[in-house]
Amino acid sequence: MTFWDMTWLSPILLLIAVVGCVYGLTAAYLAGRFAAAAPARLPADAARPSVTVLKPLCGLEPNLYENLESFCRQDYAGPVQIVFGIQSAADPAIDVVERLRAAHPSLRIDLVIDARQHGSNRKVSNLINMAERIAHAVVVLADSDMVVRPDYLERVVAALSQPGVTGVTCLYHGVPANRSVYAHLSALAIDVQFLPNVVMGVGLGLAKPCFGSTIAFTAESLKAIGGFHRIRNDLADDYELGAALRGLGGRVAIPNFSIGHTCVDTEIRGLWRHELRWNRTIRNVDPAGYAGSVVTHAFPVALIGALLPGAGTAALAVAALALACRIVLCLRLERAFGLESHPYWLLPIRDILSFANFSWGFVSGAVTWKGHDYRVVADGTLIPEAQLSKDAEAPTA
Repeated sequence: MTFWDMTWLSPILLLIAVVGCVYGLTAAYLAGRFAAAAPARLPADAARPSVTVLKPLCGLEPNLYENLESFCRQDYAGPVQIVFGIQSAADPAIDVVERLRAAHPSLRIDLVIDARQHGSNRKVSNLINMAERIAHAVVVLADSDMVVRPDYLERVVAALSQPGVTGVTCLYHGVPANRSVYAHLSALAIDVQFLPNVVMGVGLGLAKPCFGSTIAFTAESLKAIGGFHRIRNDLADDYELGAALRGLGGRVAIPNFSIGHTCVDTEIRGLWRHELRWNRTIRNVDPAGYAGSVVTHAFPVALIGALLPGAGTAALAVAALALACRIVLCLRLERAFGLESHPYWLLPIRDILSFANFSWGFVSGAVTWKGHDYRVVADGTLIPEAQLSKDAEAPTA
């Protein structure tokens, strides 16, 4: 069958796009409902449990000081310790930690510099080295590129204190670190792709996510699941940690607010690579769900359908409808979570790029993470490319 015989394909693609429009509008409704839910609160006169915040670091990221300082400026009445972990004594992030110590002398800030590797996931190896310094009852793990409001710890600890909760994770939105088009495209990917998909999955009871943006649990729970060693070789370390916490007989709660993820991309290559890592992670965690998420790419799917022979003018109308639904979704998310407005002219570019990356995620098993190249095998385990090359060069018996 030649390309010109594929007139049957256009109606199928347009049907997927229409389903995607319904999906987007449903996600917009669920986002509003989620954000409007009553938040968990601790009694005003109750003693706050002591908290250790774990912040694994690697390199001097843009806005690193501002991101980390937002965790130092918390309106929280209990004792707080922040543990920063670095794997190289030459890492420039050490200077940032020293600046934070000088700016916040009353806050307990510990710095762990330890190069030991415990598995292929370098971030988790860092956490294993840091875990020895945990001094408090509640542990909050958060990535270095997150920025939070002063009530963040209060709200996370309140959610963790609810009956039947063994862990807490947080939704996050994109915060461009600069004015580049790529930083805005990265933020849009989070706000109009990731965020509504999570709200939809949670709202319909189809997903049990856990994100590196925030994972909170008790020190006792960490010990009960065998510590961070359990996830030392996993690409989806945050998801696996969430699964382990749920395995203790509770649930991972998601409070009804979003924290900021600093988007630092200044070129298309970096943007493509880290989005491919996200897609590969999702595909390994939920292959069927990943394939089904094609409906979230309504605009590019409709555009392809409209360009096929025999599509007709109705196909262009569906593409326009898909883009309009995308704008409605974006507006709704901005209002629900108090996000800054996006440049909407980037939406069609963003959607086409997302669909291309999504499609490539089916065929590519390679990911780049913090400057290191890995191959992801079927069970989600990370294998360093250097190790694969060494194994291939080794003589056979």
